[in-house]
Amino acid sequence: MLEFSHLSVAYDHVVALEDISGIINNGAIVSIIGSNGAGKTTLLNTISGLVKKKAGSITLDGTPLSQKPHKVVRNGIVQIPEGRHVFANLSVTENLIMGGSRLHVSKSNKRMEEMYKLFPVLDERRNQMAGTLSGGEQQMLAIARGLMAEPEILLLDEPSLGLAPRIVHQVFSIVKQINEMGITILLVEQNASQAMAISDYTYVLENGKIVHEGKSVDLRNNEEIKKAYLGR
Repeated sequence: MLEFSHLSVAYDHVVALEDISGIINNGAIVSIIGSNGAGKTTLLNTISGLVKKKAGSITLDGTPLSQKPHKVVRNGIVQIPEGRHVFANLSVTENLIMGGSRLHVSKSNKRMEEMYKLFPVLDERRNQMAGTLSGGEQQMLAIARGLMAEPEILLLDEPSLGLAPRIVHQVFSIVKQINEMGITILLVEQNASQAMAISDYTYVLENGKIVHEGKSVDLRNNEEIKKAYLGR
């Protein structure tokens, strides 16, 4: 279980998160929705140790989580950043090797073959430079690269951003499949409808504060949520 409690973050004098609390239970998909600038990415970056908290705590199974990114990864938490950020001048295989750099070579190679089974399109592009892949293929590579580190918790930041509707559906199907493999997922997503359709629980962030939370199926039927985030 990953928990953040009374968490506050500020950039200089600008408050990004203000006294928020939440729980991501083992095996769940939890979505974070909200408008641009609500603090969604800041939350992920704070959990990952990329941004320092001003107040509050983050714990994993009741133990304080390190604020050093490499130690967060060692604790089984991996973030897939917004915008994919693949290594454009490296091949698909080389990107995956980078993702599994902390594994023994034999284990990394085995994990890589598992990724090629999960993402057949990457198998077809093994030797292709990552920068020449389509947006959807790069997103799949970014996810596969993160999975190479064998995470227990995956932090996904806007995986559908900039993708065609057909590819968006495919990406969310993959996210669900990854969860069924036993990986807990914290999903930040502007496509609220899709995020809530596959998640168990949802937090709604506005101006750095949690303004709604609950089971996703319940929030999808909330009239205020429908009007503000689901366009109906």
